[in-house]
Amino acid sequence: MEKKIKIIAGTIAAEAELLSTSTAEALWDALPLESACNIWGDEIYFTIPLSHGLEKDARETVEIGDLGFWPQGPAFCIFFGPTPISTGNEIKPASAVNIFGKIIGDATVFKQVPSDTPVRVEKAGT
Repeated sequence: MEKKIKIIAGTIAAEAELLSTSTAEALWDALPLESACNIWGDEIYFTIPLSHGLEKDARETVEIGDLGFWPQGPAFCIFFGPTPISTGNEIKPASAVNIFGKIIGDATVFKQVPSDTPVRVEKAGT
């Protein structure tokens, strides 16, 4: 069964599909989560109470709409465009992240979310 989550950041809401990874499983088990978001270029990130190391396929560059877990935060990251350390159109996290899901639809809606906006992540359909 594919697992979906809902991300609500202020007035913006989006659903995302989780991948079959140990990070996605740990995140699913920790839901619901609430935090205040930070903005870093075209990335929203927020601290979550999850302890999980880097997976063997952790990535140094990501795609628009990817959801990543940054163990050093520990932070939940939503990528929707270049970050301050990106070159050209690549999307580069601060350091490697575990990709655990993907936004369904247009991830750039998160460009409208200001820093310190409350964010809630919950299981979709609950």
